[in-house]
Amino acid sequence: MLLAFDIGNTNIVIGGFSGESLSFELRLKTDPGRTVDEYGALIRTLLEQQLGQGYSFERCIICSVVPQVTPAIVEFVERCLKLAAYVIGPGTKTGLPIKIAEPASVGADRVVNALAAKEIYGFPSMVIDFGTATSFDIVGASGGFEGGVIAPGVLTSLDGLVRNTAKLPRIELVWPKSLIGKNTVAAMQVGAVAGYGCMIDGLIDGIVAEMGPIPNIIATGGLGKLFATHSKRIKSYDPHLTLKGMRLIAEMNHD
Repeated sequence: MLLAFDIGNTNIVIGGFSGESLSFELRLKTDPGRTVDEYGALIRTLLEQQLGQGYSFERCIICSVVPQVTPAIVEFVERCLKLAAYVIGPGTKTGLPIKIAEPASVGADRVVNALAAKEIYGFPSMVIDFGTATSFDIVGASGGFEGGVIAPGVLTSLDGLVRNTAKLPRIELVWPKSLIGKNTVAAMQVGAVAGYGCMIDGLIDGIVAEMGPIPNIIATGGLGKLFATHSKRIKSYDPHLTLKGMRLIAEMNHD
């Protein structure tokens, strides 16, 4: 079984693959202040709850955008699971040409998402990952990574609004029934959710106007389903796209 760690700014997603099938997915909060032993205790507990005490893995792959946390997870894997931890980074074989000025500057998660979209859905394609940041990653007609967009995430934007205003409350992120809010909460939901959705579709339209048709537009990430459901342009929602891309990269770099 392949063990995959997707270390994001908000959550660490842990996936286990048996062959091509995702057998399980676990989540814990990303915390740069945790020690190796603290992460180890949490991860072992989650794995035992999911798999029982006799679990074992053959390989491990890590995709991280939080460099402060990566060494703790690597040490846990190598010390406690007795596995070599493969960390995706420069030099990793992906079969995905990076067609931008500074290829090494592209986050590992964006490369993984673009590869997964290319291999699973075809190309041209676009992945919109709704996380702490919302990223648009584009695979062009030649099958290469063409670049994209990075915007503040929905919750990141909303947290800034609430933190910097005296009377605006925290709200539930649901799609509003009307674009005219009849109270403060409803008005905030229009701006934070429907307004954000307009930004998403507007950027897609602008990118398509520059590049030409993009038949495969995929949403992923925690809030991806909400926006995919109401978008006029997003074609599908794949909550496990990043893990699937990590599995593909693990196969390419198996040796």
